[in-house]
Amino acid sequence: EDAALFATVKAVGMELCPALGISIPVGKDSMSMKTVWNDDGLDKAVTSPISLVVTAFANTLDARKTLTPQLRCDQGETKLILIDLGNGKSRMGGSALAQVYKQIGDVAPDVDKPAQLKAFFAEIQRLNQENKILAYHDRSDGGLFTSLCEMAFAGRCGMDIHIAESYGNAVKFLFNEELGAVIQMRSDDIVAFLLRLDPLLAACTHVIGDVKPDNRINIIQNNEVIFTDTRVNLHRMWSETTFHMQSIRDNPVCAQQEYDRILNEADTGLQVHTTFDINDNISAPYINTGKRPKMAILREQGVNGQTEMAAAFDRAGFSSIDVHMSDIISGRVSLKDFAGLVACGGFSYGDVLGAGEGWAKSILFNSRANDEFSAFFSRTDSFALGVCNGCQMMSNLHSIIPGSDHWPHFVRNKSEQFEARFAMVEVLESPSLFFNGMAGSRMPIAVAHGEGFAEFSSESDVNIALAKKLVTMRFIDSASTPTEVYPLNPNGSPLGITGLTTLDGRISIMMPHPERVFRAVQHSWRPDDWQEDAPWMRMFRNARKHLG
Repeated sequence: EDAALFATVKAVGMELCPALGISIPVGKDSMSMKTVWNDDGLDKAVTSPISLVVTAFANTLDARKTLTPQLRCDQGETKLILIDLGNGKSRMGGSALAQVYKQIGDVAPDVDKPAQLKAFFAEIQRLNQENKILAYHDRSDGGLFTSLCEMAFAGRCGMDIHIAESYGNAVKFLFNEELGAVIQMRSDDIVAFLLRLDPLLAACTHVIGDVKPDNRINIIQNNEVIFTDTRVNLHRMWSETTFHMQSIRDNPVCAQQEYDRILNEADTGLQVHTTFDINDNISAPYINTGKRPKMAILREQGVNGQTEMAAAFDRAGFSSIDVHMSDIISGRVSLKDFAGLVACGGFSYGDVLGAGEGWAKSILFNSRANDEFSAFFSRTDSFALGVCNGCQMMSNLHSIIPGSDHWPHFVRNKSEQFEARFAMVEVLESPSLFFNGMAGSRMPIAVAHGEGFAEFSSESDVNIALAKKLVTMRFIDSASTPTEVYPLNPNGSPLGITGLTTLDGRISIMMPHPERVFRAVQHSWRPDDWQEDAPWMRMFRNARKHLG
């Protein structure tokens, strides 16, 4: 295998990379990874399996210019285009299809024309800059058929795929894993695209199908439908293995709920409805724009969300000050010097003391810290926010927070797993200063927690919190209905409750992370008309407006 390794490194490092104009700064082979031992006087050795891993990185010039596999059905007539860098060879060696049938195959896909690959990259970048690509997906594991299905799943739509006679065997065409990609373009743009296409790509670029707003995926060859099925059925097949693994590893009830969600054809996925203009900064005006009140960005050992939080409050007009718990306990910093404080998210004490509980106890059981926080919360001119780990911490401080008697305790998610998701929430009418003018808005938000289930002391406390309008936010489904169904409600909290406030609205806690999505570019999905700000920026500007 030494010779094979040498040939591989030579092909990649001395032929392919120079042809592409890129470099590999460092490499590591597995041949030197070996275990040696003596067994009854016999020297034995096992060499690590032969492998080559090449990791690449590059600058991102504009994070706004991202492409996703989500097919668009709201852009008029569109077409699907395959750019086949395998040039019709359809080599099946090592493919997922072969492995499913316990085969390996003989000839694997290869990069035959580095110049063509380079031209492909340049063309995709040009089209992206010109906003000509509506959706993009590389030819992934499973081949073209898998790529097309994944695009349909993301766009919740159907398609007609046409296999020309010149493509040859339909199975090889659909399941080979040669280099290439599928793009969706408006029909009006295709003629100009093909006319100016790089000659290296012209022969391998094919218009292969249409996107449809229905629920069927059809494969057509010689004007005959050779395969048809619903998107829902194919999505269930695609998710079945994950479902079975999840049922064993996680809460099986949650796994079943997530799997059954695919059956709901009416599920429109993420959406946005705001009761305010997110692109209008004047909607949350400042009284004194030259003044920057001091905001304590509070953190503890293991907390990791302070940078995003500081950036959000800074953009809203605050002077964000990094404050560690050791600063308060030692007396180096006093909360009396701050207009507000925010307890940030992360893993205080590695969550080994219960997420946020160890942090709270470091306050309650330390006389100096207890006095500082008690005095701060009792001030009528102060305000505070607790997010994720900070939410759990502050919920455990209810004994020193006026008006928080009906707050819940936050415990392990029903799914029994850490949940990092993008979930839909609705903002409710409440006295919270953070959500002023936002009631009725429905939008996605980042979620990342392992212990976010809101455990109320009794069912009556849930009803009291709702009746007194102490609930600021709850998880909803695509029909805008409060939900306890996983993963729409990632922690299973009753009635979807995931944010609360005090009676006077000065102090609020919430499990999701608004600081991770205060800019439009931070959203993995967003409407086309969003500019710089995302809706969650309004929360931070509301806090600044509150101070005048």
